[in-house]
Amino acid sequence: MFPSPTQRGSDELFSCVSNGPYIMSSAANGNDSKKFKGDIRSPGIPSRVIHVRKLPADINEAEVISLGLPFGKVTNLLMLKGKNQAFLEMNTEEAAQTMVSYYSSVTPVIRNHPIFMQYSNHKELKTDNSPNQVRAQAALQAVNAVQTGSMAIAGVDPTGATGPSPVLRVIVENLFYPVTLDVLHQIFSKFGTVLKVITFTKNNQFQALLQFADGITAQHAKLALDGQNIYNACCTLRISFSKLTSLNVKYNNDKSRDYTRPDLPTGDGQPALEHHAMAAAAFGKMTLKRDPQRSLFCSPTPSLTMPGVPGALASLAIPGAAAAAAAAAGRLGFPSLSGGHCVMLVSNLNPEVRDILTYYFMFCLGVYGDVIRVKIMFNKKENALVQMADATQAQLAMSHLNGQKLYGRALRITLSKHTTVQLPREGHEDQGLTKDYSNSPLHRFKKPGSKNYSNIFPPSSTLHLSNIPPSVVEDDLKMLFASSGALVKNFKFFQKDRKMALIQMSSVEEAIESLIEFHNHDLGENHHLRVSFSKSTI
Repeated sequence: MFPSPTQRGSDELFSCVSNGPYIMSSAANGNDSKKFKGDIRSPGIPSRVIHVRKLPADINEAEVISLGLPFGKVTNLLMLKGKNQAFLEMNTEEAAQTMVSYYSSVTPVIRNHPIFMQYSNHKELKTDNSPNQVRAQAALQAVNAVQTGSMAIAGVDPTGATGPSPVLRVIVENLFYPVTLDVLHQIFSKFGTVLKVITFTKNNQFQALLQFADGITAQHAKLALDGQNIYNACCTLRISFSKLTSLNVKYNNDKSRDYTRPDLPTGDGQPALEHHAMAAAAFGKMTLKRDPQRSLFCSPTPSLTMPGVPGALASLAIPGAAAAAAAAAGRLGFPSLSGGHCVMLVSNLNPEVRDILTYYFMFCLGVYGDVIRVKIMFNKKENALVQMADATQAQLAMSHLNGQKLYGRALRITLSKHTTVQLPREGHEDQGLTKDYSNSPLHRFKKPGSKNYSNIFPPSSTLHLSNIPPSVVEDDLKMLFASSGALVKNFKFFQKDRKMALIQMSSVEEAIESLIEFHNHDLGENHHLRVSFSKSTI
């Protein structure tokens, strides 16, 4: 849980004394010994100095500095690597408040480690000339040089080594709503100057290459945005550094744009599409609203304003979500998500566990949509056709489960050319290879606007359990999940509602198999266990 922005850090390394300098010493590393002079502030008062905790052991100064760049100028840095902590000083108290407020709703992640921060009880940093502090000051100077344009080489790392590429590769998974070049520019430009963007479709995924003015800005954008949803529970950003250091853009249109060259042709003799015109055509007048809990953009109310918080991204509310998205996809030149794309080809299944495949299709795929029909191939029983209720659900299931391991095999899921899974003709037997689940009571998304849509998350080793009767205790559930041979690593009931709990398995594969095994398990007292993937960890 993220500490309250007004909470004083209980484990802050500085001792509270009435006045005078503070001496800090790290038991882990003598080089971390520092002299610090600072005025004591009352608990709960915002400060320019931010205490950053739970840093990965191999973090560098540039990565810590990058946390503060979108919110203002970073004026000082104190690294305590032996304690996995740091102190970051911003140029103004307002910048620090904005930073803490933003990161209290969007937890930053560096190298797969969630980072935590809160106000320090000191109003400024005064540090010595130790080797570690000299390194931190060099990093700050390099960042300031890049920000003011005095450094000619884009992507310079403040530590002196060659830094990350200024070009990011962006993959948008779970493409429920259209994502345009201008939407990407609107999101990423909150972190710095975007020079060029190229969008394209590869392997049935919408992708983009996006070039910043420098590598440090690209690094911060990646840290802040990787894994975030543009809209609620969909349009997930997967971001990596490109091997390219510069993009060559020939045309300015709805697929590519060089913002430094407004004179470029459109390439088709037509004026380049403008974002506001496209948005108006697709959805009418829009309102962008802040929804930091779930996504960068809210999911679909209809005026176009960005939030005042730097780095925080707005959200798009579109009435008639699926219909509007489909209409917009056609208008904006995106491949349609309707019709023939609701059937998936699932391959590399383990034929030795065929009896449990029915549960896989109903329960695991069912996390992302309602399974209507399944047909296992007669001559190749490691392949199956699966028909979902609509194209959006097929897209969600495919993007979340493709490549996941199940019973020792990595699944391959693609969209099929078939528009439906045909039932066997009357009088023709198919050895029970075709199943019809049209009227299954286990469908999670039968009701329009089901809240289950807002609880769709990628597979993880932590499962969310619900509908637990009062008589079932922790040991009962741990024994149940261990009965299949899986290893239960952790368990926690929700404090306010003991009908729900989190259970952590030893791997994502074990969690998937446990979901298949125990979703809808009868716990007695007319309670059937509900199992889904969790966005939280224990």
